[in-house]
Amino acid sequence: MKLAIVDIAPFIHGDASARRKVARAFGEAFETTGFAVITGHGVPESLAGGLYEAVTDFFGEPYPVKAGYIPPEQTKGRGYLPVGIESVAKTLSGETPPDLCEALVFSAPHRPGAEAANIWPAEPPRLKRLVEDWTSAMVTLTGHLAELSALALDLPEDYFAAAYADPALVLRFVNYPDQIEPPRPGQMRYGEHHDYGALTILRQDTAPGGLQVKDLDGVWKEPGVVPDSFVINVGDLMARWTNNRWRSTLHRVSNPDRGLTGSTRRLSLVAFTGPNERSEVACLPSCTDADHPPLFEPVTAGDYIRAKLTASMQLTPGT
Repeated sequence: MKLAIVDIAPFIHGDASARRKVARAFGEAFETTGFAVITGHGVPESLAGGLYEAVTDFFGEPYPVKAGYIPPEQTKGRGYLPVGIESVAKTLSGETPPDLCEALVFSAPHRPGAEAANIWPAEPPRLKRLVEDWTSAMVTLTGHLAELSALALDLPEDYFAAAYADPALVLRFVNYPDQIEPPRPGQMRYGEHHDYGALTILRQDTAPGGLQVKDLDGVWKEPGVVPDSFVINVGDLMARWTNNRWRSTLHRVSNPDRGLTGSTRRLSLVAFTGPNERSEVACLPSCTDADHPPLFEPVTAGDYIRAKLTASMQLTPGT
């Protein structure tokens, strides 16, 4: 599946004409597939590589060590999430087998008090500094995407400034282990789902068994990986905001071919972004007219996301 590749450097550094051109390409991608690949984003490749290696080291720790970072609450929006604790497809189709992945999650790591609110692994020691640097890069990129989204939606560039002055941000680093045992029927590395928030920022690797997107004909297709890029996709909250002008598209992470030899382990760096949790999300003025009345009631961003997360969680790992 070919996703639109949008170089956003002219938007970040260019004049008004260049910014409008990038915005048109950005908006067109979200109106058609709901996905875009961005380059020219300004996030250093060295930072991405360093974080990837540090997170890989964390997931390589013995399970009893990692289990010490599991949070006590049922809806686990921070800390270590072991294999079998989550099933995102439950938000669509009820009971489904748990997803074959583990994750390390940081909630709002850009805010004062984030050190106490989150659960920080002691090993490897460099991980905390790299997460903090990555957080700064994601906040900056989120700001660019908010301005770019406004222009793409025929709004003033600063339209989302208040909602994104203190954005919602969750970092989720996901490890998809080698599958020693075959998956259960219907079980995926990450089941089919819509993302919950506004825009998701994904840094993926090239290991087999990766992102698949459902096209307009209902066929699952796997886009290729573009070096030094991010995949951006629309979540349900942004679809509501735009009155479905932008598409929140079904996607999943597939299981690798069991005939392959060698490791099929995969690691993704994900940032879920959106407006501040207290923001009201109601149909944007540029996305409604006499022929397109608002499709959704206004919601509070944080309440909406929390309900989705709660629906996806298993009571205990592997149930």
